[in-house]
Amino acid sequence: MARLPKPLTDVVEELARLPGLGPKSALRVAMTLLQWPKDRAVDLGQRIRDLRERLCLCSRCRGLSETRVCPLCADPSRGEEELCLVSQWDSVLVLEETGQYRGRYFVLGGLLDPLEGVGAGSLAFGQLSERLGEGKVRELLLALGTTLQAEATASHIKNMVARDHPGIRLTRLAQGIPLGAEVKYVDRETLKQSVRYRQDV
Repeated sequence: MARLPKPLTDVVEELARLPGLGPKSALRVAMTLLQWPKDRAVDLGQRIRDLRERLCLCSRCRGLSETRVCPLCADPSRGEEELCLVSQWDSVLVLEETGQYRGRYFVLGGLLDPLEGVGAGSLAFGQLSERLGEGKVRELLLALGTTLQAEATASHIKNMVARDHPGIRLTRLAQGIPLGAEVKYVDRETLKQSVRYRQDV
């Protein structure tokens, strides 16, 4: 049976570690890279290097930035009293697209997941507590999702806020039936959340 040359094997193994890429998909990507002109492949390698060398975490929100303080944190028009907590930076992009939130953000760096070895020490709870301790934040909005990991993380934060920052209001994104859906087609868990977090009309 034919074996892959070692340089190709090395690239395939690294690509297969990326989310959504298994060994077969990684091989297809690697073969595509081999078909590119050499200068294009070299340019991609340089862009990956630049990604690591030119980007850093914002010192305020821990989002990706080319500067020490990201543009969102440097924007004086954004309110200081509301802080939206997300697990990863790409959630900030989605929330910003709505145009509905004008406060600040904080990126936790993931969600609690003991089965995957992600404990409280792996996430930025200490930095979050420091940020809340500055005394400017009046509301902490949890935008973590509705997974079991998100619920565990929210519970941890709720305990931390109650213990160390009792004056801060803790809220979460509304949950329930999506816009345009009919009740009879909504799954049971979503309906349970909808009833639990029902709102006044």
